[in-house]
Amino acid sequence: MEYIQYLFDFVKDPLTVLSLFISSHGSLVYAFLFLIVFVETGVVVMPILPGDSLLFSIGLISATTGEINLWIVIPLLILAALLGDNLNYFIGRKFGDYVQTRERLFLLKKSHIDETEKYFAENGGKTIILARFIPIVRTVAPFVAGAGEMPYKTFLSYSIAGAILWVSSITLLGCFLGTIPIIKANFEKVVLLIVFISILPIVLKVLKTKFKNSGD
Repeated sequence: MEYIQYLFDFVKDPLTVLSLFISSHGSLVYAFLFLIVFVETGVVVMPILPGDSLLFSIGLISATTGEINLWIVIPLLILAALLGDNLNYFIGRKFGDYVQTRERLFLLKKSHIDETEKYFAENGGKTIILARFIPIVRTVAPFVAGAGEMPYKTFLSYSIAGAILWVSSITLLGCFLGTIPIIKANFEKVVLLIVFISILPIVLKVLKTKFKNSGD
């Protein structure tokens, strides 16, 4: 129960949890961050770990306290995202048929896979890049690519581009905006705003489908 509460606290307020971790464990924070990004992108049944808000927090801490070195953390997390993507891709290749027969597997729902498949149908390989900025979808997209037998070279090229763009842009955004007093003082609200912006494409998609079905 304590572990679950810690996980929810981390998802809700990654800045506070991250700051406490740094004060207790120092440079081990780099291993911790690598693990979080790797698991979120590499383990298809763990789609709720913080992504955008975590990267933003990293940038903010770097700008305000200097306890995280961007020259270390950005390449490290790009590598974590790439390795996670590749693991998820090959899990999809190997176990895609089995997972898709289950309505729920730990934190993964069948509906998550269905929605991601629709993204692929509409956007093709670009989904691997676009999904980086959408919670849950970024975890499921590499799995669906593997299950759908997307050519590995095609997948890898999109994965590299997506990892670099996602990690660099959100972390640097946190770094540049983290020095603004109003943002630092209202970080929880900023995190909620980031999460809302991240899930907005999903919300719009659901509303579009609902209105389309009601009009038929």
